This record gives sequence, C-alpha cells and structure tokens, in this order.
Amino acid sequence: MIEFRDVSYAFEDVPVLEDLSLSIESGEFVVLAGANGSGKTTLLRHCNGLLTPDSGTVLVDGTPVTDDLVAARSRVGMVFQHPRDQFVAATVGADVAFGPENLGLERAEIDRRVETALAAVNMAGREDERIDALSGGEQARVAIAGALAMDPDHLVLDEPFTGLDDPARRSVLERLESLSVAGTGVVLATHDLRDVLALADRLVAVRDGRVVVDDAPERAIAELEGLEVRVPEAFRTETDRC
Repeated sequence: MIEFRDVSYAFEDVPVLEDLSLSIESGEFVVLAGANGSGKTTLLRHCNGLLTPDSGTVLVDGTPVTDDLVAARSRVGMVFQHPRDQFVAATVGADVAFGPENLGLERAEIDRRVETALAAVNMAGREDERIDALSGGEQARVAIAGALAMDPDHLVLDEPFTGLDDPARRSVLERLESLSVAGTGVVLATHDLRDVLALADRLVAVRDGRVVVDDAPERAIAELEGLEVRVPEAFRTETDRC
C-alpha cells in the first residue's frame, strides 16, 4: 500500500500539493487524472523519495519513505514521462541491470531479473541492443523493464504515452494490462483517459494539488467536468445515458 497523509509540498514557495491524503492498495490499477500542472508528477515523485514533503507523511507498506529509501525504491518502480530521462546506460541489458546492481544483489539474481523484466515487456533477448537505436515505444518498454527489475509491488508511470504512435501505445498498454493481471499494482498519471480507463479499478483526479475525485471509473467520469481531462467517447456516451 502507498499512503499519503496530509501531504503538502511547495516549489519555490508556490504550493503544489496541499494537505493531500490518498491511499492506494496493493494490486490496484489506479488512473491518476488531471491537467498539466495539477500536481500529478509531484505526487508520484513522493512515492519513492524523489521528493520529500514539506509536511505530512508518505508511507509504503506502512513504513515512511524517508525512513527507508532503499525499501521504498525497491517496492515502487518509477517510469518517467520521457524514458530518456531515466536511462543510465547505453545498452538495454546494462540499463535494466542498473537498479538491481545498486541493491548489491548477486550476479545470478541480477541476470535473472533482467531476463524476467525484458520478457515481461516483450523485449527478451535484446540485452545487447543500443537504447538510442530503439523506437519510442521500445524505449518506453525498456524503461518499464528497468522499473520491473527492482521487483516492485507498485509500478508508477507518469504520462507514459507521450510521443508514442498508436502501435507503441498499444504495445505498452498490453504490457501494463498483463502486469496488472499478474498482481503488480499500477498507478498511471495522465490527462488523457483514452484506452487506460478500461483497465482501471479506480480513478483519482487532482486539481491544484488536491484530490477532487476518487471513485470507480464509471461513476467518476461524471465528476470530471472542468478538469481539462480527455474522456473516452464510449465512457462519455455511457455516462450521458445514465
């Protein structure tokens, strides 16, 4: 479980999160919706200690993130909006291995995690390929594999479809769906709910650093007016009928 308890955070004295409280259960697929600048990215970066609250507490499995950063970063895998921002090596295998290596794991365990993570995103056997030679969708999948290699309970993704064409988008969606079915918790931040809403157990929307909607997707849709969130036409039509 990831918990935010009365979390506030400001950047250069400008409030970004304000007394935000939210709990995300293990195994849930949660879509975090909101316009650009609503606080989504800032919220996600608190999940594994990339940012520290000015006040309040963020906990992972009952332990404050600030008390055990290694545990938080092992349990919560982060995928940034632009995959290139998180790559640290030239080749696929070296990049995916970076996290487990920093945990001090044995080489055999690192190799096992790399192989398993790449297989999970349909990139098996491509360890020696250069990342800069991959397509955008392939780079997105490598970024997900790097997070999965940490063997996380939760996979947290910030606008993962930015810049992807339709085939790449579908490929990443398929991977996320299979991971969710296998029991990995997924938190996906986006301002565009096309495709992802059908996968979600829950929709949480933020505005001005506060949670303003938190409900099952089919009920939450009716509450998104004015939040600058793109709603799938199928869901909008179904809501209008109700």
